[in-house]
Amino acid sequence: MVQTVRRCLDVNLEELQQELERKRSALGEEAYQKLRTGLEALRYLQELVADQDMTMAELRRLVHVHGGTEKTREVLRRAGVEDASLRPAPPAAGAPPDAGPRTAAPGHGRAGAAAYTGARRIGVPHEILRPGDRCPECGKGKLYPLREPKRQIRFVGQAPVMATVYERDRFRCNLCNEVFTAAAPAGLSEDTYDPTAASMIAQLKYGSGVPFYRLAGLQARLKIPLPESTQCEIVQEVAGKLQPVLDELIRQAAQGEVLHNDDTGATILALKHEAPPDEGPAQARTGVFTSAIVATTAGHKIALYFTGRKHAGENLAAVLAHRAAELAPPIQMCDALTRNLPKPLAVLLANCWAHGRRQFVEVAPNFPAECKHVLETLAEIYRYDELAREQALSPEDRLRFHQTHSGPVMAALRAWLTGQLDEHHVEPNSGLGRAMRYLLNHWEPLTLFLRAPGAPLDNNLCERALRKAILHRKNALFYKTANGARVGDLFMSLIHSCELCRVNSFDYLTELQRHAADLATDPGDWLPWTYRETLARARGSEPAHGPAP
Repeated sequence: MVQTVRRCLDVNLEELQQELERKRSALGEEAYQKLRTGLEALRYLQELVADQDMTMAELRRLVHVHGGTEKTREVLRRAGVEDASLRPAPPAAGAPPDAGPRTAAPGHGRAGAAAYTGARRIGVPHEILRPGDRCPECGKGKLYPLREPKRQIRFVGQAPVMATVYERDRFRCNLCNEVFTAAAPAGLSEDTYDPTAASMIAQLKYGSGVPFYRLAGLQARLKIPLPESTQCEIVQEVAGKLQPVLDELIRQAAQGEVLHNDDTGATILALKHEAPPDEGPAQARTGVFTSAIVATTAGHKIALYFTGRKHAGENLAAVLAHRAAELAPPIQMCDALTRNLPKPLAVLLANCWAHGRRQFVEVAPNFPAECKHVLETLAEIYRYDELAREQALSPEDRLRFHQTHSGPVMAALRAWLTGQLDEHHVEPNSGLGRAMRYLLNHWEPLTLFLRAPGAPLDNNLCERALRKAILHRKNALFYKTANGARVGDLFMSLIHSCELCRVNSFDYLTELQRHAADLATDPGDWLPWTYRETLARARGSEPAHGPAP
C-alpha cells in the first residue's frame, strides 16, 4: 500500500495579492479577474479551515456544491422521492379560499413608469390645447384633462461620480499686477466634493460591493479620475459627521421587541499584526468577524453591523446595554451557537428553523422517507405563517392562530422524532440522528413562536443582512485598518436600514451631510423614518405620505 505524503504549504495571501496587482496590466483584465476570484476562494477556504466549528463534512459540501435550491420539492426530487402532495393548511377564519398555485403574470419584465419614483419628472403642456378649449376634431365638444398623462421614459447614462470644471475668467493689470477673477456662479459651494459624491461612493462601495480600485478604474476610463485614496478620504470624513445618527440607531435598536443576530468571517489586515486585548471577551481570540443585528422596534427595522474580534452575542450585549431598564426582555432570534447569546443579559431565546431544516436537507439523499416527513411538516408550519402574514394578523392573533393550527403539528413532530430515536429506528450518531437530536435538544427555543407574540420562525432577516457584508468581503477581500472597518459598518448600517424602511438611501445620506450640524444636535429627527418630516418642517410644508422613493 502506497501512503500519500501530504506536504504543508505555506501560502501568504497578502504577498500573492500584491504580486497579482503588480502583474495586472500584463495579465489583462479578464485573466486578472479569474486569478483574483481564485485567490478570494483560497482565502475563504483558509478562514473555514481555521474555524473550529467547521467540520470536514461541511467543508466538502462547500467544495462540491450540488445544484438547485433547498425548496422542499427540489430536495425530495434530488433524493429520488416522488413529488410530495403537501398537506393543505386549513384557512383561518375569514381567509380567502385557496386560489391554487401561483403563476407568474404575463409581461415583458420591464417596470412601468409608476415604479420610477426616484426619477426626475418634467411636465410637458400641450403646445396648443388647454382645458376648456373646443375640440379641434368635431368643433362642438369641450376638452377636459385626463387623470393620467402620457408617460415616456428616457434613460441616460453617465459616470457614477460626475465632475464640472468652472473656468472663471481672470485679468491682470500690466502696471500694478492686480488680478481680477470672475465671481463664482450663484450657489456654487467652495467644497470640492458635493455631498452627492460621497453618497454615491458609499452606495457603490458599501451598498453594492464595488471596491475603491474598481470604481477608480471605471472613473479613469470615463476621463473623470477619482483615485482610491481620494474615495477613502471622502467617506472617512463623512463618516465622522454621520456618527451621531448611528449612535441613535443603536439606542433605538436596543428598545426593540425582536432582535436577530448572527456573524460571518471578516479580515482586517492591521489586526493580523496586532496582539489580542489582554482582557475582555476577545482575549486571545485571533479571528475577526462581522456581526449583523436586525432589530424590529415600533414598526421599523434597524440593521447594525460591527466588525472586529467580538462575536455576535458580545455585540448584541453591547447594544442591549442601552435598553431601558423598565422594558421586558426582548425576543432574540439566532441559530443555536452559544457565541450568539448576549451573556449575561436575559432574553427570550428563539432558535432558527431554517438551520434545523437545513440539516435534513443535507442528509435527504441518504434518508429520503424520514426527511420527507420532516420537510413536509415544516412546509405546513410555514404555510400557516404565510396565511397569518397575508391576513396582517396582530402578534397576539398570530400567536393564537399558530397555537390552534401549528401546535398539534409540532406536538406530532416531536412525538415522532422521540419515537424514532427511542425505538432505535435511527442510528443516533448518523447524519439523520444528529439532525433529529438537534431539533429535540433545542425544541423550546425553536417553538417560542407558540408561546410568545411576535416570535419569528427563522433568522432569515439577519441572514439577508449579512449578504451585504459578504458581498463586500467577496469583492474587496478585506479592510486594511480597524478604522476602515468602522467606516464600512456605519455606511452598511445606514444603507441597509434605509432598505428595510423602504427609504431612498442615496437621498438619505445626501440630506444627512447637508444638515450635519442639525443632526449632531438632535439625531432622533434624522432617522430613516423621521428625516422627511424634519425636512418638511424646515421648509414649512407638510411631509409627503407613503413610502419614500
